[in-house]
Amino acid sequence: MPKLSLFDRRRQRVRTALKARSGGRPRLSVHRSGRHIYAQIIDDAAGKTLAAASTLVKGQIGANIDAAAQVGKDIAERAKAAGITTVVFDRGGFLFHGRVKALADAAREHGLEF
Repeated sequence: MPKLSLFDRRRQRVRTALKARSGGRPRLSVHRSGRHIYAQIIDDAAGKTLAAASTLVKGQIGANIDAAAQVGKDIAERAKAAGITTVVFDRGGFLFHGRVKALADAAREHGLEF
């Protein structure tokens, strides 16, 4: 088995902890790249994406903290529309600060519980 990067080790650790305490709730998964940030709510039992939002929308500003906050607001509104109120937050291997934290805080402010 090849040696895992620190990012991959963090991702595995986070996912294992989430599985232990998810209680059947959907997962709010976050991914960020240099240019964009993405969020999706996933039902792991059914293997389906229930709601998604990203900075790929036309007219959206780049992948800064303001854009991440907008994606957090969008994902919370789409989750409400899909009838989802509580989720577990999956930050992947990303540290919880900056853009990831801004997305999470905005989602909480707009009614998503985690």
